[in-house]
Amino acid sequence: MTRMTILTEAELRNLVPLDLEAVDCVENAFRALATLQVAMPPILRLDIPEHRGEVDVKTAYVPGVDGFAIKISPGFFDNPKLGLPSVNGMMVLLSAKTGLTEALLLDNGYLTDIRTAAAGAVAAKHLSRADSTVAAIFGAGVQARLQLKALMLVRPIAEARIWARDATRAEALAARLREELGILVRAEADPKKAASGADVLVTTTPSEQPLINADWLSPGQHVTAMGSDAEHKNEIDPAVVKRAEPYVADSLKQTRRLGELHHAIEAGAVAADAGFPELGAIVAGKMRGRRSPAAITLCDLTGTGAQDTAIATLARQRAAAAQAGTIFES
Repeated sequence: MTRMTILTEAELRNLVPLDLEAVDCVENAFRALATLQVAMPPILRLDIPEHRGEVDVKTAYVPGVDGFAIKISPGFFDNPKLGLPSVNGMMVLLSAKTGLTEALLLDNGYLTDIRTAAAGAVAAKHLSRADSTVAAIFGAGVQARLQLKALMLVRPIAEARIWARDATRAEALAARLREELGILVRAEADPKKAASGADVLVTTTPSEQPLINADWLSPGQHVTAMGSDAEHKNEIDPAVVKRAEPYVADSLKQTRRLGELHHAIEAGAVAADAGFPELGAIVAGKMRGRRSPAAITLCDLTGTGAQDTAIATLARQRAAAAQAGTIFES
């Protein structure tokens, strides 16, 4: 007889809020990528262009962790027009010893949202200036909100600007965040003005054209790009990759194929075989991050299976401690 725990989105929202423990969990996943023999195959992606849809499947085995997650993550970007969320999905947690299914996490993309926001916090913690107080968030969806919340866990953010193509959504998000976070948050109609004077810039969109121009950036700024998780997506001017000191990837193997680095290579801004640090190596102290207070830094987050295994394992641990979920026996 086998036992599997089934956890709903509502249960997972209670068990795994966006907090410092979630950030630490994801930070440890990045450290593992740099220090352990993590098995992480390439992302499997199915595109459904007529509905602006894509489905990503990610997984990773991290030595020392007794389970591994397989995540199915659909993103259908016309869904908001139908009154539906853009992102949903689920995670399956299996035993690394037997391969048996231990938990089914019916999170509808919630855990991906949390681990992605936490990754943004890890990037800012290791690459932005410690005295960063002003944030510019590009996008007005779920991740835009969570990235600002995550950033406030690691930096003393007191002001934020929200830019989105849909000005009404930007205004609505700014109002919500003012109420939720208790800081000054305003919508900005001009992306250049949103970027001007910001200490940390975060892009959270499925854009296929750069949103941030290299000429807009000034010394000391940090940019986290987390929307370009497919070959056709491009949020950052390729010249920013060349200008950054340093450019940092979550996984160079991935960003050379589908991140901002991919576009910089295609544009001839950097060589195809140019070497760059990965975030995990910086977390582990193996490579240098920000080189000076005046440096412009860029972190290219495409999402890794190691993050999914980490957040799924945290969810299972908290569920066991709280005796949450429904046990299915077969």
